Amino acid sequence: MRSARVLIIAGSDSGGGAGIQGDLKTVQALGGYGMTAITALTAQNTLGVSDIYPVPPTFIVEQMRMCLDDIGADAIKTGMLHSAEVIEAIVNALPANVPLVVDPVMMAKGGAPLLAEAALHALKSLLIPMATIITPNLPEAELLLGRTIDPSPESMEIAAQQLLALGCSAVLLKGGHALLENGSAPTTLTDILVMRDVVPIALTAPRINTRHTHGTGCAFASAIATGIAQKLSLQDAVRRAHGYVQEAIARAPGLGSGHGPLGH
Repeated sequence: MRSARVLIIAGSDSGGGAGIQGDLKTVQALGGYGMTAITALTAQNTLGVSDIYPVPPTFIVEQMRMCLDDIGADAIKTGMLHSAEVIEAIVNALPANVPLVVDPVMMAKGGAPLLAEAALHALKSLLIPMATIITPNLPEAELLLGRTIDPSPESMEIAAQQLLALGCSAVLLKGGHALLENGSAPTTLTDILVMRDVVPIALTAPRINTRHTHGTGCAFASAIATGIAQKLSLQDAVRRAHGYVQEAIARAPGLGSGHGPLGH
């Protein structure tokens, strides 16, 4: 039986926790076959990003073409797309009939910016309208909407509906960055899944008290893409991905002195 094929278009994380490396570990763990088109090389570890080396857009597209022309894809996932030129090139090369998961990566776990400011418009106007689902966290959603978002489930649902208006088919708004009014972290985290003409779904989980959460967003989006590639419904793909990320956080190997990687 052929493995579900997932093409990942994202940046490389030299520390192995997020980016292409984290994506491939996720796809493999869930039984898929991962391919890559690397958009940038980052020099980073669990403490942060020291440098970024962009890959020329023409070479990104050539990586995509070589994978798609020969192996094909059942789903495509995008991650770090650092410039408007890269986004425009990828949009022009994406096949129209393959489900697309867009993780709008804008900053690293340690706070380093991973998306040029000029690229935000291209992301919103060109790539997001092509997406089967987008998976922003709260800070990314705030940048996309240009406003702050109260972390209550009700306010998150409103924000997710506003993100849906950008043209994508579904939005998973992740609440892992939520803080209470006193600045403390809530004991329960809520993610909101909003789809067109479907009742919104709230996914809740207890917060795991750990600093080893590097790559959670990458893993979540890649797990969704793998589920879609395996012909799960979007709801089932999101639910399975949600559970997978929780388990991966719980079994994190405890590597590094900063935000450590997950246990895939």
